[in-house]
Amino acid sequence: MSDRPDESVTASILSACEEQGFALTGIADASPSDRRKELMTWLGAGKHGGMGYLQEHAELRADPSGVLEGSRSAILVADLYASRDDNQDSALGAGEGRIARYARGRDYHTVLKKRLMNLADRFRAEQPTADFRVFTDTAPVMERELAQRAGLGWIGKHTLLIHPKVGSYFLLGGILTTLDLTVPATQSVETDHCGSCTRCIDACPTDAITPYSVDARRCISYLTIENRSVIDQDLQSKMGEWMFGCDICQEVCPHNSARQDPPMGKRANPAYAPERDRFDLLDVLGWDEDARRTAFRGSAMKRAKLDMMRRNAAIGLGNQPSRSGESIDRLKAIACDEREADIVRTAARRALDSD
Repeated sequence: MSDRPDESVTASILSACEEQGFALTGIADASPSDRRKELMTWLGAGKHGGMGYLQEHAELRADPSGVLEGSRSAILVADLYASRDDNQDSALGAGEGRIARYARGRDYHTVLKKRLMNLADRFRAEQPTADFRVFTDTAPVMERELAQRAGLGWIGKHTLLIHPKVGSYFLLGGILTTLDLTVPATQSVETDHCGSCTRCIDACPTDAITPYSVDARRCISYLTIENRSVIDQDLQSKMGEWMFGCDICQEVCPHNSARQDPPMGKRANPAYAPERDRFDLLDVLGWDEDARRTAFRGSAMKRAKLDMMRRNAAIGLGNQPSRSGESIDRLKAIACDEREADIVRTAARRALDSD
């Protein structure tokens, strides 16, 4: 006899996920990655930049059983942080810098992981002989591949997961389990709908995207969040006013285009309601550590260090078409101050040279 639980167990698990308000749910097998070769090639080319943890845990990342021994299935969820009718921002004012949509509200690590932990506790009580392990982007799991297997979308040319009726403004998480769950008959793997479209590739200011691959060393999200050093001058001039992350490749995607009615009736999770979508760049240049902590309380942006944010603010001012006299004076003071961190001082000097 098979040790696979009957279909009612899978149905109950997916129903519990939907009760938690997730926009999309699905079941995937937890077999080793089909993309191991691509991952190793990407890492070997150094396209992960300074994210050494990706290389350190590469083999673990390619096989879910390294995260949960004996794992056979993965329960995948997607949490909407923005909807397609919120795909265009109002114009920035003078001296303002932009924030990526996922970071405008509460920290998704907390919002998403808490609900997944609650689900895992429930499943353990209902299936005491099985093991469960929650994962978000803090665990070495290839969420997008598992989510694609689970029917939550396809991996687009910009490497993000896209659902044809929901778009791509969602966060992924899940639960690995030793249960051998049945894939629902209604679930199917989404085919690639990117076709000949190259909008994300063409729109990327730093040319970070090639079909189905991103060079993190050129990606604005990486540069503003992960890169803790001086940014190449050529890239600095192309970063626009992005202060934390970047949404350009998603904004131009046809599958994120605004619709009169929300497809599938899916709205963004109100837990991610924007608390701010921009920063005053001069204000950020004047931050100390206490100001940074206060601004980032409860936010995913706390990952960025003080000097990084001040560097990003200087870059943002340098990329604006016009700057106030106060902005220029502040940049000059920073550029000449030997007490300033090199990444901030260099960014300020280059911002002045951009005139």
